[in-house]
Order: sequence, then C-alpha cells, then structure tokens
Amino acid sequence: MLSEGSPVGASYNGGAVAGAPAGVGDGAAGGGQRVYGRGVLKRWAVRTAAPGGEPAGGGGAGGGAGLAERVLAARGVTGAEATAFLDPRLSGLHDPSLIPDLDRAAERLLAALEKRELVVIYGDYDVDGITASAILFHMFRLLKPEAPLRMYVPHRVDEGYGLNSEAISHLADQGARVIVSVDCGVTAVGPASVARARGVDLIITDHHNPPQRVEDLPAAYAVVHPRRPDSAYPFGELSGAGVAYKLAWRLATLASGSNRASPAARELLVDLLGFAALGAIADVVPLVGENRVIARFGLARLRTARFTGLAALIHASRLDGEKVSSWDVGFKLAPRLNASGRLAHAQCAVELLTDASEERARQIAGELEGLNAERKAVEREIFTQACQAVEAAGMDGPQSRGIVLADERWHTGVVGIVCSRLVERYARPAILLGRKEEAGVWHGSGRSVPGVSLHAMLERCGEHLRTFGGHDMAAGLSLHDANVEAFRTAFVGACNGVLRAEDLVGTVLADGFASLGELSVGAVDDGAGGLGALEPYGAGNPRCRLIVRGAQLAGPPQLLGRSGEHVALTFREGSRHMRFVAWRWNEHREHLTVGRRYDVLCEPKVSRWGGNASVEPELVDLLPL
Repeated sequence: MLSEGSPVGASYNGGAVAGAPAGVGDGAAGGGQRVYGRGVLKRWAVRTAAPGGEPAGGGGAGGGAGLAERVLAARGVTGAEATAFLDPRLSGLHDPSLIPDLDRAAERLLAALEKRELVVIYGDYDVDGITASAILFHMFRLLKPEAPLRMYVPHRVDEGYGLNSEAISHLADQGARVIVSVDCGVTAVGPASVARARGVDLIITDHHNPPQRVEDLPAAYAVVHPRRPDSAYPFGELSGAGVAYKLAWRLATLASGSNRASPAARELLVDLLGFAALGAIADVVPLVGENRVIARFGLARLRTARFTGLAALIHASRLDGEKVSSWDVGFKLAPRLNASGRLAHAQCAVELLTDASEERARQIAGELEGLNAERKAVEREIFTQACQAVEAAGMDGPQSRGIVLADERWHTGVVGIVCSRLVERYARPAILLGRKEEAGVWHGSGRSVPGVSLHAMLERCGEHLRTFGGHDMAAGLSLHDANVEAFRTAFVGACNGVLRAEDLVGTVLADGFASLGELSVGAVDDGAGGLGALEPYGAGNPRCRLIVRGAQLAGPPQLLGRSGEHVALTFREGSRHMRFVAWRWNEHREHLTVGRRYDVLCEPKVSRWGGNASVEPELVDLLPL
C-alpha cells in the first residue's frame, strides 16, 4: 500500500472494520474484521475468515497452508479464486468489446486512420493520462504510421482537468476530425456539445465516476467506460490507461480482420502492458482482477520494452539492472512523470513516452528529475503551512471531521499530494485550495479516508461549487471567493454526518498472526506459498501485515540513519531472535522498554544486504502488554 509521502493518488475502498468507517484498511473484499486493540500509533483491526469470526491462522496455527494462502483466506479469497490470484494469466483479461461503445470507437478511429483524417489524442496531465495517451499513440503509429496524429494535453494550472470547450474549438479550427480523450471526459457535457456543433467526432474514454443515468452521459460519438450505467462489463475498476489498452487491443484485432491481432500488434500489446501497469499503479486503482494481471505482466515488461523514453526514465530513476516493483512505480517512476504536470506542462512527459529521440529522452528525463526535486521542496513547505493552519483552526479536533483550507501561496499542482499527507496525519477528508490567475476563483484538490466517498461529499455541497469531479477517494474542484466559507461549513457538516469522533484515529489492518519461527526466508520470499507470490502490492491488495504476539524486546534500540530518527529493534520469542526495522521510531523511544513483551504488528520482508538473505520485518506498530 502506498503510504505517506507517496506523490500519487488516493486508494479505493476496501472492506469494513468494526468501530471504523466502512472500507478502512484497504483490503480485498470478503471475510470480516474486528478491532484488536489500541497500539502506540494507531488502532488495530485484524481480518477474520468470516464476518464476526476468529482471525485466520495465527501463532503457528497455519493448518499446513503457506502464509500467502492464509493471508488470502483472511481476505476472503479461497479455492479457485485464490489459485487464480496467485497465478494470474493474460487469459484472465476480458474481451474489450464488452465495454459499451468500445467497438464503435475502434471502428471510427480505424476509419479515420485509413482516410488520413486528423486524429487528436486528448490526454490528461497525470501518469494515468500520460500512459493512456502513449498506449493509443503507439498503436496508431503501428497500424497507420503515415496517418496525421496530434497529442493534446491541457495545462493543469491554466486549463484545469479534463476536456474544455476552448480546446475543442481550437483543435477543430486546426482540422481535427476525430478527438479521442483518455482518462477524462465522462461528465464533459458542454465540450461534447461543442464538438458536435463543430463537426468533430468526440470519442471519450474514461474511468472516473460516471453519471448515474445513461441520458446524462455527454452526447459524444462514443463514451467508452467500463462502469457506465448500462455496462455489463465484468470488471469496473480499470484505470484510464487500462481502458485505453482495451481500445488499442480492439483496434489491433479490427485491423487484422480477425479475432487475433497481427504478430507485430501482439508484440506491441505485450510491451504496452508496461504503460498500462504504470497507469494502474500510479492512479491507485485496486490491483485485483484485470488490474492485477495488467500490473503483474506490465511490471515484468518495463525494463525490456522497446520504448526509448521509458528506458531513459528507468535509468534516471536508478532502476537499471533491477526488477521494477509497484513500490518503484509509486515512489520513483510516477513522481517523475507527475512532476511535469504539477509544476510545468505534462507535454514533455508525453513526448518522453511517445516520439522522443534517444538524446531528447535523456534530456527530458533529466528535466523531470529536477522538477521532481522542486516538487518535493514545494510539497514540504505547503505541508508545514497546512498543518499549522489545521491546528490553529482547531480542525484536528473531533468537532471538525473534515479539513478545508485555502491559501493564495499554495501551488494548485501540488496540493493534492499534501492532502494525502494530511489525511494520513489527521485521519479525515482534506481539501486544499490555491489560486490561479483567474480572478475571484479558487482551485483545489481533495483526498478522503476509506469508506467516505469524496465525490459524494462534494455532491452534497454542489450548490457552493463551480466545478468538481473525480473518484471516491480523490477529487478536484473550483469555487468562487464568496462561497469558500459556506463550502467549508457544508463540507465539514457532511463529513461530521458520516464520521464519528472515534473514527478520527487511524486504523491499521492486520491479516492475521504468525510466530517468529514461521517468518523464514522461504515463507516470506516469492517461492511457492511465500508472501512474495502476493505481489504486486497496491490498493485492494496491500502489503501483508501480521501480528507477532507476546514477543519480548531483547535489547535497547539501535539508531539507524544519519539523523538517527530510525531504529533497529530485536525481539525474542523463545530461543528465536529477529531484527526489525522501525522507521521514524526514535521519537517513540519512551514506549520501548527492554525486557517488556509486546504484540508486534509488522510487514515481513526479506533483506539481501551483503548478498545474504534474511527476514527483517518492518515495524508498523507496537501494543505493549
């Protein structure tokens, strides 16, 4: 699970925890959960094999099952479903034609390419939109390399998210006959009307929350969305890049005149899984079902794919010679791609992943490195200011279960990341607003806690807003000066109506119990039955967390890191000793008593320092006994 400091989006809902909002814990659906106790940092909940039941496995009671199977059972995934989860296959991807309007979109695009009509890919400025644009670009170029093709990416600050009427008119003036959106447009009623009036066939591909009625969809040539109100598509949680991938797949089969793409197109589709994986992981869609297949196979293709710009990005991120993980995407690759859209213009990131030469790719990758460093500095400054404002306004108390802050100094391209960090710290939905050049208008972003739909909260406050849209867990909005205070009051009131005061303590969810003796390299690594078989981790499939009960702290903390803010702790269970790494735990030294027994909540991991493999779990929290 991507945690505090990750510069990507917000996760989707998981299952419910007793005594906490539904969805807390970000786990696979199924099974039950119960509150376990209050640790040093957070409240603990533990998964149970069935609602109201006992935790699955524990303290050596594995019943012969490997740790991976026990974790999946606790998450409600058993039998054939568990087998498929541990061994995802490309054959598990669904037929693209099942998505409403997708065949209509593919036929029109293929006709446009064959007639050499100008096609414009209208993207978005985040990683999901950038990679979705790249997917369609490379497929168009393979099928009809001579066809006229343009890329358009709106400027985050100057234009804002999604399709806009001015851009549609401008592209029509330049001769666009077909515009295909990626990762945006499902609520763009006005721009769709402009496109129709200008004689442009607008094809919308999107995955954000659609209208609840078919008649409220934009009047576009095609609206390709797996969760349209009239959709029967088996998996609704594709990313924007995932939807674009399905469209590219269908383009390839249509172009071949059969149900099977040409050898060249099949090879390209395998490579394009890398872009689809980047988009899915960066947009924090649930890594289950089709998304798990895309992420598993796409991550494996990142280092070997044919794309010059992708290779330059991986090199700049210092991932040469390594297996690229979902953590690497969330904390290394995605932040660099996102940095362009946040502080400059995402067009350079799109160029990197589409038609940049080798020299130009190296140049862009270096520019993204600098922008990412600048983004980090801006983020730290805004976070400090926002925390001070939250506490000065009393928004960290139980009477305010939502946060709304506005400050003219704040960069609107970065406030969304800061919202994620505020949610982590204060355990309540947060919205930050900044200024653009537009007089009298605030623009901002929000993030939510699991179980509280931010989109639904904004709908309740819609009378105060100029625009809004997004996911359950992340959204963007704009409003006029005169409405800021009324919106703050309405939003906090809406949050107060769904969150209780006791919900404002962060809850961490454990998958069950294990003894130190069970945490062997084989059990934790990616071998048969090992926890590594659960990768790639992400929303809907968080990294495994287990409780070791009654372990004794065997010695004083050992300081780690240049600043000494981290510590290593050695716990003992009988004759078994194990070293744990505790990030930022030096500030909690008063809770660390040598000889005392603790329930230890940890994420089991294998360390390969010095070429030797050993289990060295990361400490999540302690419950003193």
